[in-house]
Amino acid sequence: MSTASPTAGSTASAVAACCSPLTNGVLDAAAAEALARMFKALGDPARVRLLSLIAASDGGEACICDLTAPVGLSQPTVSHHMRLLAEAGLVSREQRGKWAYFRVVEETLNAISQSVAPLRGA
Repeated sequence: MSTASPTAGSTASAVAACCSPLTNGVLDAAAAEALARMFKALGDPARVRLLSLIAASDGGEACICDLTAPVGLSQPTVSHHMRLLAEAGLVSREQRGKWAYFRVVEETLNAISQSVAPLRGA
């Protein structure tokens, strides 16, 4: 049972709907806002590390209890970063007892990658 924020699904949908690369047409306002929210969430090195830790974890998921030590941040700070990643649609969150478990939303990462693909060769 996923308890991801309601905006996480709509964000991923907005990006998936805008799939055209940035250099292949004009993004509509909703798609541009969704992409900007994701890039903003990835604009912090701690959040990028957290995302990579989750992606590299066994089973593709990680408990918040296992994310604090590797990044050297307190649990409330990690929770704040994870909330921002979830709101941006980059991770999904599942509550199991008192612990929250996170998974990377592959579709969202693929949509981001696809949206900037032409920029890689520039």
